[in-house]
Amino acid sequence: MMQFNFFLKLLKESFRDLMPIILVILFFQLAIIQAVPEDWQYTAVGLLIVGVGLAVFLQGLEIGIFPVGEGLAQGFAKSGSVFWILFFGFLIGFGTTIAEPALAVIADKAASISSGRIDATVLRIVVAGSVGFAILLGVFRIIKGHPIHYYIIVGYILVVGVTFFAPQEIIGLAYDLGGVTTSTVTVPLVAALGIGLASSIKGRNPVIDGFGLIAFASLTPMIFVQIYGIAVYNLVEAKDVAQVVVETVVSTPKDMTPTAILTGIFNVIKDVAPIIFIILFFQYGVLKKPINNLKTVVLGFALVIIGLYAFILGLEMGLFSLGETMAYQLTKRDSVFVIYAFAFAIGFSTTMAEPALMAIAKKAKEISDGKINDFALRIFVSFGVAFGIALGAFRIIDGGHIHYYIIVGYLIVIILTFIAPKYIIPIAYDSGGVTTSTVTVPLVAALGIGLATNIEGRSPLIDGFGLIAFASLFPMITVMLYGVLTEKLGVKSDTEIETANILKDALVDAEDMSLATVNIDGTDRRHSLKMQFYAVVFIVPKDKKVDAIQAASAAGASGVTVLDADGIGLNEMNNFYRTSFEANDLLLLFLLPEIKVKPVINAIIHSLHITTSGKGVVFAFPLTHMKGISLSRHEIFEVKHEEKVKEQEEQEEQKDDENSK
Repeated sequence: MMQFNFFLKLLKESFRDLMPIILVILFFQLAIIQAVPEDWQYTAVGLLIVGVGLAVFLQGLEIGIFPVGEGLAQGFAKSGSVFWILFFGFLIGFGTTIAEPALAVIADKAASISSGRIDATVLRIVVAGSVGFAILLGVFRIIKGHPIHYYIIVGYILVVGVTFFAPQEIIGLAYDLGGVTTSTVTVPLVAALGIGLASSIKGRNPVIDGFGLIAFASLTPMIFVQIYGIAVYNLVEAKDVAQVVVETVVSTPKDMTPTAILTGIFNVIKDVAPIIFIILFFQYGVLKKPINNLKTVVLGFALVIIGLYAFILGLEMGLFSLGETMAYQLTKRDSVFVIYAFAFAIGFSTTMAEPALMAIAKKAKEISDGKINDFALRIFVSFGVAFGIALGAFRIIDGGHIHYYIIVGYLIVIILTFIAPKYIIPIAYDSGGVTTSTVTVPLVAALGIGLATNIEGRSPLIDGFGLIAFASLFPMITVMLYGVLTEKLGVKSDTEIETANILKDALVDAEDMSLATVNIDGTDRRHSLKMQFYAVVFIVPKDKKVDAIQAASAAGASGVTVLDADGIGLNEMNNFYRTSFEANDLLLLFLLPEIKVKPVINAIIHSLHITTSGKGVVFAFPLTHMKGISLSRHEIFEVKHEEKVKEQEEQEEQKDDENSK
């Protein structure tokens, strides 16, 4: 029942996210083109299928791909094998990219327009190898804990540097390939891998270190493809081939025959199969551990396949053909402002419906404890894509060189990197890689080629490519601006909000001896709370003082009272008047909330080996009438949260008892 309610929630959100596309199509079709599209009923059914497929896909991510990715990352972190996790990262990047349908289409087109210089298979291997290297490098960064912006800035410098040596025919293609290498299924798995690693490695922050793998996967193809272009255009001679005419090809509506449906599902399974094989090999062959909740995970992958197929089917049932027709018709109009408006609107609306972006936004909200709002993040990403595509359309109409625009964009990204809060930077970099996927690419490609075909003096081979690069660049800028804005507005995480509410609702009654009156650390405020405290006493040798206090601090103790002590054993008690009373021991007194008692005792026992070979005594007893102790807001929140969890567990136990009766 809970899963069904979750699905209904996803279904509602899916149709909400499709509304911008519907409104954009209706406005431009009826108000600008002023014609009712043919087979509009077919398109309406397609949109209905898109909404349902999107909800099924997202539910599959939650119960299948995300848990498997994070579980693998945790398993690798525990095994300590750097080689295997790097190899896994490379295979995930290479295996999923080489099977990417969008890459195959672009590679074939690139081969056909290069006079025989570019080989489609070699180009796909170059791109897949660069993505594999990117994921490997990103995993290495997480393991080492290096700041991501150092890698990204060096990457930008390499992209720009190589651009000045690359042939003009390859630049736009290379930039676009950086945006189509991260598929709808790859993105969530790679994100789960990064976040799982950062969560499992001590000293890493899931928000700051967990994101960034997708950014690497978008950056490296631009470098590798341009280097490949320099090689083939200097070393390979052009062959005599027929002139290729590149023009907008309007899609035909998809048939819904049983054969077509089975073929479509088979194609999706074929795209997902490399990921499944790689996961199974490393899970059972390398880690040698079974997958937790295997039945649920299998169901999750099945939902991903079914949802993704339904999503693609719905898009092809008239939406792609309608969008491409509109793009083609608008490029023939005299008003360039209509073209800019359409580019902006279609960029915003299609990005809001991107499944990969939804997955990343949900994960960003989850691990940032709600400080990053998933819907707001998608709004800012969509504005970045919209502005980027509109600017890219202006570049085609104006006839400017693409690399000048890209260089200025990269400079803005680098400047914002040093201004924006650290937690938003990796997410901003990743946002550039998830915005050009299943929905956006076909419509954007149609718009770019249509513009370059219909404007005199423009080459569809050189000027038609590049819009995807703009759509990948500007979301990084807008997302970092979103981070700056949230800091300026003082947006708080869910924990901070709940803590503030706890303090706000706290009882202020210092005379009530059944309540503990505490000082809020760092403020002049005092509150009386219903909270149980314990005194925990350790008597340890003096030379173990630092070890004991460090262990207690790591377990959550925020203060200690240290007293000199002289221990007298059983033998000395018989002749205690002959004993020299010199303080050889220390008494460590901790005043702790109840939830901290066991962790602190266990930490010191294990650190000093008190129960085995070490020396020392420990005991604890409850306290009453506690007044004047200092606690942090976070400690108060932890205690209150623990109380809520206990209450929920007790309520569930009562329900189970009632049901069993």
